[in-house]
Formats: sequence, C-alpha cells, structure tokens
Amino acid sequence: MTSKRGWRARAVFLLVLCAAIPAVGQAQANAPNIARGPDGKPDLNGIWQVLNSAAWDLQDHSAALGVPPGQSVVEGGTIPYLPAAAAKQRDNFEHRDTDDPAEVTCYLPGVPRATYMPFPFEIIQTPKLIVFSYEFAHARRNVFTDGSSHPSGFPDFWMGDSRGRWEGDTLVVDVTNLDDRTWLDHAGNFHSDALHVVERYTPIDAGHIMYEATLEDPKVFTRPWKITMPLYRRIEKNVKVLEYECVYYLQEKRYGNAKPIGVP
Repeated sequence: MTSKRGWRARAVFLLVLCAAIPAVGQAQANAPNIARGPDGKPDLNGIWQVLNSAAWDLQDHSAALGVPPGQSVVEGGTIPYLPAAAAKQRDNFEHRDTDDPAEVTCYLPGVPRATYMPFPFEIIQTPKLIVFSYEFAHARRNVFTDGSSHPSGFPDFWMGDSRGRWEGDTLVVDVTNLDDRTWLDHAGNFHSDALHVVERYTPIDAGHIMYEATLEDPKVFTRPWKITMPLYRRIEKNVKVLEYECVYYLQEKRYGNAKPIGVP
C-alpha cells in the first residue's frame, strides 16, 4: 500500500507537470514560423529589401527634393563622432551631391550601406557559404561560414571580408578589411580603414528578418554604436534581382557614349 507521504509526492509532481504543460504550449505557439534547412539552421534564402530612408541618412532627417523624411535607425538617435570626425561629416554633407562615392561615382556601397540601399538583394545560403547578391551595381559578397578566419596582410575591399557563424537562430557576420572610401549614407556619415562591423540577421517570422549592425572605429567614433531595422521578404510572383547598371547610366549621363551591356 502506498503511504500518505508517497501520495503527497505524486500529487506535487502532477501539479508541477500540469502547470508546465500550458507553458510549453505557449512557448510552441510563440515560436517563430520560419523555414529551416537540412542542418536545422534558419533558411534565409530569398529576396529581401529594407523599407526606410536610412540610405539617405541614418539619423533623423527632414524631407528634401528627392529625399524622403526618415527617423533615426541609430540606437540612441545620433552617431557618436569624435570632434574632428564630426567636422568632416558636416563637410561631407555640404558636398554630398558631388562627393557621395556610391551615388555620384558608382563605387560599391560597402557594409553596412549595401543592406539599406533602396534596392532589393538576394541571400543564397549553403552550409559553408552564404552569398549576398545586391541589385545595385552587381555588388556581391561571400560570407564564409566554414570556421575560417579573416585573411591577414590583405588589402581592403569595397565590400570587406565577411566571416559568419550561427548563434542559435541568428546569423552573425563579422566584417573587416573595409575600404575607407565608402560612406554609410548619402548624408556623408563615414568611417576610416579601421571600421569593424558585426552584423546580426535574426528571422522573426517567414517574411521578416531583424537586421542589426554594430560599428566600431576608434579613429572616427567615441564608442561602438548600433543600427537596427527589419528586412522584408519580397513575395511578388516571379520576383528576382534585376540589374541597376550604375556605371553605364553615369557614363551615358556624362559623356553620352555608353554602350549597351554586353556590346564590346
């Protein structure tokens, strides 16, 4: 015969179990509805686009001709510039229509600016390599997720060198070797050759990824700072990344002698 003490122990166990079942169900109900690959990692494959005005200015800004108004995507509202760097940013802003390296001279936009340009981009994911293919100027970068390290002694690249890893369901991308000639937006926010960017791509449901990027550059900023924005999946029928031939358009505008793509 079971003792009273044994019955009490079983009763306590059942109460704890019954209390836990709704909690487990609640957690399952709140789990992100995201696709996963054979390795169990979130499947980020698809075409994505940012829907904000960060490409014009990462911080709060009013509308102007050809510039939509926008709210800051910078944590805390403002970029923490060193005094001399703040003066350079103001000068960049005054000359933005002639000096912006992406919009005026068609240089590749760099990281993180490529993410929030007003163009879609495609993520192509494999277990050891994730490719980001951008509509603007055929920009592309490889994110190696094979555990390899950044190369040493290499020159800087327009799109930097990217090495990725997974932290749970978040893709973390460490970016170095970034060319100091790129700007962060059309407002002249900038960086030096010491820029180090850590990106975080966290899927929150089937159609959205939360994007974060932490920027560190002791030559320009007083401390590391972060931007945050959602990425939206493009779901139109037969949607694809098209071609924005920036150099071709620029040559035609300046000299009127641009040849169609593919013609020698």
